[in-house]
Amino acid sequence: MNPVNYLYLAALLFGIGAVGVLIRRNAIVLFMCVELMLNACNLAFVTFSRMHGNLDGQIIAFFTMVVAAAEVVVGLAIIVSVFRARHSASVDDASLMKL
Repeated sequence: MNPVNYLYLAALLFGIGAVGVLIRRNAIVLFMCVELMLNACNLAFVTFSRMHGNLDGQIIAFFTMVVAAAEVVVGLAIIVSVFRARHSASVDDASLMKL
């Protein structure tokens, strides 16, 4: 398969994730769209790495996956605490929480 096809797929996935972040108001859906965008970036990194014949893009993709896993852990903890306080996972309700 041509590497350009992988880049088109990465651009499509990133676009779907960006539209989801801009349109949806549910925090869980927002996190899934951010993860979709990160996976699209990882696909582009690996594709460019294969095109140039080195492992730099694959190493960056690995570190991106590690950071994404940490982001999911912290993000889901925040979503659970907001849901317990407000009984809703809406991003608009999260802005109402004050200390």
